[in-house]
Amino acid sequence: MTETAARVNVAGTDWRAWQESWDRQQEWYMPDREERFRVMLDMVEAVVGSEPRVLDLACGTGSITDRLLKRFPKAVSVGVDLDPALLTIAEGYFAGDERVTFVTADLTDPEWPAALPHGSYDAVLTATALHWLRIGPLATLYGQIAGLVADGGVFMNADHMKDDTTPRINAAERAHRHAGMDRAKAAGALDWADWWALAAKDPVLAAPTARRFEIYGEHAEGDTPSLDWHASTLRAAGFAEARAVWASPSDSLVLAVK
Repeated sequence: MTETAARVNVAGTDWRAWQESWDRQQEWYMPDREERFRVMLDMVEAVVGSEPRVLDLACGTGSITDRLLKRFPKAVSVGVDLDPALLTIAEGYFAGDERVTFVTADLTDPEWPAALPHGSYDAVLTATALHWLRIGPLATLYGQIAGLVADGGVFMNADHMKDDTTPRINAAERAHRHAGMDRAKAAGALDWADWWALAAKDPVLAAPTARRFEIYGEHAEGDTPSLDWHASTLRAAGFAEARAVWASPSDSLVLAVK
């Protein structure tokens, strides 16, 4: 069976197409998304090597896992998320790949680590997801993550990390970014609402999409603390070192080493 055929289930759902459409939708918001993934995997290789056991945290459709396994074929990945629609896509896309396991869990549940198949990981990776959490639950989550990362292992979070000390820079960056988004939308790019509207009409994804909106609503109201907050909170949680290893005008990738 070809790889493309393996991504299409017996009901005819093209999981590769859904995976790629999710990527395109996310890139509308973050044109430099692939660059942050590249740096993330560079640092995985630099610190823990090319055969890591990875926890893909708030994995969504498995975007990080997809890139991880293409670059490091001997890696293994556990994806954890609560979103039933995105997990449906992830499970369909990676069906038959014994290197990948998916777990349904709520990261705000104090017992969520108990659902994982392993007690420790060489790398815990996440991107554009934890801004759904408020600062208190996020600090708690960082403490739990510190308990899951093996000694010498890494945690990386690529996300919106706002610097409130630079309001003019922030305003200029946002205006420039949104002008580019408007041009892309005029050329046919799908935004968040458009993508979910398509998922709601798909015969396989309609039911999990409905459940997804029952869980989350339209969009969770989380926080976007500064890079300094992330680094200091990670050190307080038990990591030896933490700092940015990549940044765009609006986002940062923070790396913490156990």
